[in-house]
Amino acid sequence: MRLFYDIIADKRDKKALSKEDISDFLQSYLDGTLKDYQMSAMLMAIFFNSLSSEELETWTEKMLYSGEVLDFYDIEGVVVDKHSTGGVGDKISIPLAPLLAELGFYVPMISGRGLGHTGGTLDKLESIPGFSVNIDKDSFKKIVKSNKMALIGQTPEIAPLDKRLYALRDVTGTVESVPLIASSIMSKKLAEGINGLILDIKIGKGAFMKDLASGTRLAKTMRAIGKRFGRSVDVLFTSMEEPLGYATGNALEIKESLDVMQGKYVPQVTELTLRMAAVLMKTFKMTTSIEEGEEKAKKMLETGKVLERFAKTVALQGGDPKVTEDYSILPESRFRKEVKAAESGIITKIDALDFGKALIRLGGGRLRQEDSVNKAVGFVFAKKVGDSVKTGDLLYTIHYDEEERLKSADEHLENAVKISEKPAESIPLILGSL
Repeated sequence: MRLFYDIIADKRDKKALSKEDISDFLQSYLDGTLKDYQMSAMLMAIFFNSLSSEELETWTEKMLYSGEVLDFYDIEGVVVDKHSTGGVGDKISIPLAPLLAELGFYVPMISGRGLGHTGGTLDKLESIPGFSVNIDKDSFKKIVKSNKMALIGQTPEIAPLDKRLYALRDVTGTVESVPLIASSIMSKKLAEGINGLILDIKIGKGAFMKDLASGTRLAKTMRAIGKRFGRSVDVLFTSMEEPLGYATGNALEIKESLDVMQGKYVPQVTELTLRMAAVLMKTFKMTTSIEEGEEKAKKMLETGKVLERFAKTVALQGGDPKVTEDYSILPESRFRKEVKAAESGIITKIDALDFGKALIRLGGGRLRQEDSVNKAVGFVFAKKVGDSVKTGDLLYTIHYDEEERLKSADEHLENAVKISEKPAESIPLILGSL
């Protein structure tokens, strides 16, 4: 095996790394021979010099097989999952998983926690009393086979190398690297034993990808990885200029997700949930068009079966299924503050990044993985971008527990909403697909 120094220096100097170099380097990190400071140097070299397609394939493969790879060969059906690159108010996974299960898919969904200004599916689910996202691999497979879905966090057995690298990337300024993002996501998803994946790549001020060009680079990279491993990867590019839906904050987003599962129309949330289901149905030839799939998914939401499937999942994972009927069992903040329009006009901005940062200040998000999260706090919006308002109209309500945290959040909210005489150019929710 070559010296770690020489392998790092080669990537620093834009030289190609062999399969043996990458395999030995990553295995040494996994077994503790290679230290964090050495891996940090490699991550920064990759951040600046990227990985070739051959290097990325080897890097991803080593991460994938650093732990166990699930298989669902003994079930009759298509196994799929969804991944979002993260946003504010992004709760799509929660109604989408049971919808897909009712449409005939199997959904072994492994999600993450919120970090920075973006929310996490696991934090939202843990707002439900008793709900456990920490389920061992065998129990996870059993639930998926019997229930067609489960919603858990990354287990120690699945892609353990990714878990270590993600934590290191977070503190070394290398999170935004396209090959590192792609290999991180795809190693976890491929380890689930899925046939297909749909990606929601968020674009805009409240997303990691600020423009469509960078999002497209990431999408093409991930699709190429999927193709090499024989998996279909569909992509939607969606806007993250304003928070998704009318609620942001963990328990508040569970309530909105339940509304969608009850068949109520929630702008943006219902739209994106239906589109993602429709894309997967078309990919796996369950329908012949996106329009047919959206109509089929819409009718399924209206039957009440999706809500029943979610209630069953909650019970199987230790939670209280009464949450689907009684929202009062979810955490609630002690105080409310209404924010009203200071002038009349048209709302041209509800800044996703500002509200994401404000949520952290309220205690509803985390800056470090080990930070605790207040599940009750957040924002409920009365208006969306493009709506007309009059002076004194309610814009949004802040749900909070501590006055000091409210004052801290106000620093981000001062210019978070903009009202103008004329409307701004409309930005569609779905920006494109791949």
